[in-house]
Amino acid sequence: MNGLTVFVLVDALGWELIRDRAFLGDLLPYRQPVQSLLGFSSGIIPSMLTGLPPAESGMWNLVYYDPQNSPFRWMKSLGTAPARVFDNRVGRRLLTELGRRFLRIGDNFDVSVPPETLPWFHWAESRNIYARNGVPGHSSVFDLLYSRKIEHKVYSYKDGLTDQEILLRAEKDIAEGNEQFYFLYLCELDAFLHLHRKEMPQIEAKFAWYEDALRRVFHAACKRSPGARLQLSSDHGMTPVERHCDLAAIVKSCGYRTPKDYLAVYDSTMARFWFFSQAARDEILGRLRKLDYVRLLREQELRDLGVYFADHRYGEEIVLLNPGFIIAESGFNGNGWKPAGMHGYHPAEDPNATAVYMTNCAPASPPQTVRDVFHFMTEAFA
Repeated sequence: MNGLTVFVLVDALGWELIRDRAFLGDLLPYRQPVQSLLGFSSGIIPSMLTGLPPAESGMWNLVYYDPQNSPFRWMKSLGTAPARVFDNRVGRRLLTELGRRFLRIGDNFDVSVPPETLPWFHWAESRNIYARNGVPGHSSVFDLLYSRKIEHKVYSYKDGLTDQEILLRAEKDIAEGNEQFYFLYLCELDAFLHLHRKEMPQIEAKFAWYEDALRRVFHAACKRSPGARLQLSSDHGMTPVERHCDLAAIVKSCGYRTPKDYLAVYDSTMARFWFFSQAARDEILGRLRKLDYVRLLREQELRDLGVYFADHRYGEEIVLLNPGFIIAESGFNGNGWKPAGMHGYHPAEDPNATAVYMTNCAPASPPQTVRDVFHFMTEAFA
């Protein structure tokens, strides 16, 4: 590998928010929109790190159906106790700590489904995807770096670092070190935009802070190596939320029971179902089809989006909300939290979903989707 490469992944930095700004334009003059993938960072980032669609990487949404291997399958012997004992703030916290500390599900594990349904589910991100062997069965950029003995450093929240600490540490390491590849994952803009997507003065101030800090990092790289390759990308954008819809209440009103008749996972912008009763399937899907703000994703569309799984681990039926709509009470925005911004809509139909790729080196063949970023990340040492 020749020279120095700095790659920065900024979660939720969407093209619609960056396109008319001079954000690092002097250092990264080549910039363009790139189409994101359906779903959330749990599936998009592994695709960026491997170049594979979720259907091949095996990683899409965090929760998937796997009753044979669920870390909580022992709870089936408790009968109805989980619903009575654990379906409260303290009980869920105890289960969360159990999953993280003793069941080794991963530091990101949270009880995002009703406790009584835990024995039917597993969690996709049990490993640190920003390290070797982070995407089981597939080679990521970090596996390539290790296999080719390329000196590198990786920074992320997995190390307990804030975005500010990552940027300060990276600036110092680049200036004083001799590594050839630096990977920075900055996650806090995502949380900020969830809260402030409609507040442009706050967004302007936040972008100015990131620009200033990133500029120092990139200047350190250029000072150490005048031919340094600089790259910045995002995984998705952020869409303003216009309406909260109580999809779970509509499903419950059909009168069927979980886990006897069906299972459901609500992921902010989509609902995923597994049915064990034909009557439940017909009634629930029939009710949902009448709603003008949702669509039922068919097999071919899932294949086209790279998220079709023949074993239906991520859902037998998947219902997607229209851009701007959000499930009022889901596993990821419950307890009354009402975000002003959300992502996870159809990537080809929501302009706000579009991600960004920026660099100081003119790409011979510009990336079309976030998956292509893998090849630009690794071409310096391929």
